[in-house]
Amino acid sequence: MAEQINTLPYKANLDVYSETLQRLAETDPNIIAVTSDSRGSGKLVPFGKKYPDQIVEVGIAEQNLVGVAAGLASCGKKVFATSPACFLTARALEQIKNDVAYSNNPVNVIGISAGVSYGALGSTHHSLHDYAALRAINNITVVAPADNWETEQAIELAARTQEPVYLRFGKKPMPSLKEVNEEAFAFGKGRIITEGDDVLIIGCGETVYPALEAARLLKEEGIAATVVSMHTIKPLDTELLAEKARASKAVLTVEEHSVYGGLGEACAGYLLQKGISKPFKIMGIPDEYTVTGSQGEILGHYGISRDGIATTAKELLRSK
Repeated sequence: MAEQINTLPYKANLDVYSETLQRLAETDPNIIAVTSDSRGSGKLVPFGKKYPDQIVEVGIAEQNLVGVAAGLASCGKKVFATSPACFLTARALEQIKNDVAYSNNPVNVIGISAGVSYGALGSTHHSLHDYAALRAINNITVVAPADNWETEQAIELAARTQEPVYLRFGKKPMPSLKEVNEEAFAFGKGRIITEGDDVLIIGCGETVYPALEAARLLKEEGIAATVVSMHTIKPLDTELLAEKARASKAVLTVEEHSVYGGLGEACAGYLLQKGISKPFKIMGIPDEYTVTGSQGEILGHYGISRDGIATTAKELLRSK
């Protein structure tokens, strides 16, 4: 029989971001949220009502958003600059590169409605480039929490971190990946969700749960999978990656991002340079404008679903 999924109530990671930020701001007046006409979509309306002196609204001006956030951070504030990921990491990329990373201002850049969360709004509103763009910039950590626990831990850690961090969130409610979380959370350290010695499935953000569902489906067919939430895309947990890749017959990565420049290429590049050769497949969005539809429809079209991941894993194992 398949493992039982967690039936506890769960929320969108973005809601947990908002709740955690409110809790931190209750005892820390240096917590500042900066938004670009996105307090509603960023779930920061309750934060603004509770702490009106700790929120700055710049309007639809993402470059100004990052500049203001960098200025506040340079004065000792703990800044969370919140805006849709598609615009934040494209229109304001120069400001992230220079005002935040190069100037070493500890801004927490929060990309919301990432990946294909905006669904039918189309490719202009999809963020399929952010990992690639930010991985190429020195001095910024890139994080995509997979569930509510990872989100809470990541926000708490970001508030204590003195270097720039990019945190990426989608919109849909996310089930818990584990009933009990006893491990310590750290940027740059992946999280093992389940273990098996046939195929290694590495995901990040909202793709980790369908990867876990795929592992449960594979288990019914006698195939044992290790699933890793590689919540930090940069710096990558290369120690865990190498260990689990060596112990597996094949490696599959899954991400809500272009197949170019993201989690998959980061993993492939490291394994190749270390001489760890296994059948390897990157699952993501191919080099095309996406089909039109909801987030689920788009991901399903590209096989980023329980059944699609399981099928790809079996094909990869047969290619050995």
